[in-house]
Amino acid sequence: MTLPYESAHEEMHFINRSGWLRAAVLGANDGIVSVSSLIVGVAAAAPSSSAILVAGVAGLVAGAMSMAAGEYVSVSSQSDTERADIEREKQALIDTPQEEEAELASIYQSRGLSAETAMLVARELTAKDALSAHVRDELGLSEIHAANPLQAAVASGFTFSVAAALPLAAAVLAPSDKVIPIVVVATLICLAGLGALGAHVGGAPKLRATARVLFWGAAAMAVTAGIGSLFGLNL
Repeated sequence: MTLPYESAHEEMHFINRSGWLRAAVLGANDGIVSVSSLIVGVAAAAPSSSAILVAGVAGLVAGAMSMAAGEYVSVSSQSDTERADIEREKQALIDTPQEEEAELASIYQSRGLSAETAMLVARELTAKDALSAHVRDELGLSEIHAANPLQAAVASGFTFSVAAALPLAAAVLAPSDKVIPIVVVATLICLAGLGALGAHVGGAPKLRATARVLFWGAAAMAVTAGIGSLFGLNL
């Protein structure tokens, strides 16, 4: 069992949020972009407002389910790979314990320790908890970064649904001849807010994150609107 370390000073780290934050931002971004792009594309083909509503609701429901299922499956695959690597490492410690200890020492030596110190550290960590040392330092895994399929699925599906509802609400409330500009403006505002919020929660610079989200969201809507205009009523 790994004991918690004692920090030298009061500090806040955001890396422990990376798992659910990545899934949440991905879900929210995809919800805003995909549903708004779908609405803009359908509206550019000049159908009725009921068709826009049906397309938006269908996109929200299908997208949320797809996002949650996709996150669960992909993160589960990552988790399976991690567990398989840990099992192989566990068996290697049984079959070749001396070679594994030497491998651990070489890792510490490559990070700047002398050969003698690296071997001492490897020997003491091996005596305490060899598997944890190899999982952490050889495989690069930790409890903070461990894959959590259910957490990723819930975060992604929920944020997709909430975010997708925003451009859908804008389309429903907009006059029939103003659907595209109102949805585009509402989407860009939502994307800017998402970029800034995601950066704030993750402790990262806001301007770069906001600009990145805005650029790709605008590009997606522009491409979809172009396809809608090209195919017209046949979309």
